[in-house]
Amino acid sequence: MRWTRRNVCAVVGGALALPVSAQFRVEISGVGATQLPIAIAPFRGEVAGPGAVSAIVRADLERSGAFRSLTPAMQLDERSPLPQAEMRSAGADSLLAGSVQRLADGTFDIRYRLWDVVRGAEYLARSTVAPAADLRLAAHRIADEIYEKLTGDKGIFATRIAYVTKSARQFVLHVADADGEGGRVALTSAEPIISPAWSPDGRELAYVSFETRKAVVWVQDLQSGRRATVANYPGTNSAPAWSPSGGQLAVTLSRDGPAQLYLVSRDGGTPRRLTVSSAIDTEPAFTPDGRQIYFVSDRGGGPQIYRMGLDGSSPERVTFQGSYNISPAISPDGKTLAYINRSGGAFRLTTLDLSGGAVRTLTDTQNDESPSFAPNGKLLIYASRDQGRDVLMTTTLDGRIKTRLLSSGLDMREPAWGPFGR
Repeated sequence: MRWTRRNVCAVVGGALALPVSAQFRVEISGVGATQLPIAIAPFRGEVAGPGAVSAIVRADLERSGAFRSLTPAMQLDERSPLPQAEMRSAGADSLLAGSVQRLADGTFDIRYRLWDVVRGAEYLARSTVAPAADLRLAAHRIADEIYEKLTGDKGIFATRIAYVTKSARQFVLHVADADGEGGRVALTSAEPIISPAWSPDGRELAYVSFETRKAVVWVQDLQSGRRATVANYPGTNSAPAWSPSGGQLAVTLSRDGPAQLYLVSRDGGTPRRLTVSSAIDTEPAFTPDGRQIYFVSDRGGGPQIYRMGLDGSSPERVTFQGSYNISPAISPDGKTLAYINRSGGAFRLTTLDLSGGAVRTLTDTQNDESPSFAPNGKLLIYASRDQGRDVLMTTTLDGRIKTRLLSSGLDMREPAWGPFGR
């Protein structure tokens, strides 16, 4: 079982591994408290490729909330001398310029240079060769390199997300770039799909299936498409969450009565019960060190978030603001809890500072759900509702910069941000 604003369970159908055309465009709103001004010149020759490298880099950096981009009035590439006076006059602290050249074998040679405008010095100069199919990935990796160079934090633009689309007759589980583009179909079904969860190495997804007309937890290899059942017991099998080691999953089972939490090997086998209560205990989430589990329980009368030891010991309540708090997600550094708070009939994305206790509401929308942290902990992805459609959003942790990933008229749900590496 899982609490959501729709309070529904999922059904999953057959597996596919087919490329799909891009469905998204990105709409960014808000202004960050502190943003680094960077000038990004259109890369010379990039119009010959399947995607504009500079535009992808620009969108990535802006979506992070850490950058404000400018477009130089002059034509530049990686061989150009630094126009320091012009860039300083335009208000840029750094400048990116480069080129894209199609080679005889169909691959693309990408060259780029990043300058420190203030000091009049070169930050870095790089070149890479990418096949046409990986040109977007190459652009994301350039954005990652620039982000880390200028902020000191690891970039997440080359990571992936999973999400579910719903149309009139079909539910589809997608795996896509962090900006929602470059997607592939992992699963398709005439029945609903929920609760995708990434393995720590990014090679597998766990999810819930009703193929046998009851909830069953599956794990699927994303490369081969092979999948296997992990939990298929009488009653409900739901809400899978991977341990940091990847060797176990916490799941919600109702095999012995009310929904309770269990640990099960990623290869299946006999589950070990963690909670023993007369309440509904569900939606587990491991701490990054694997020593504790956060979960949702109505043992106090309404759904609230609790935490306990990995052996089920010493459960304690964590959320106290409001009578309804669900969907816990823990930041990669273990310092922040993201969750959904219901207040006055509105379901809103909220964070809790686990050391200081400060609570922050990040949104002013009415129907948020399914928060998931980026692997560097600087952004959250979540589902919401806009103009009668389920949409995917990202936000900075201060709530100032929000991005809406707009699809071609499909309802989008169940986002999960994958780990570093691919």
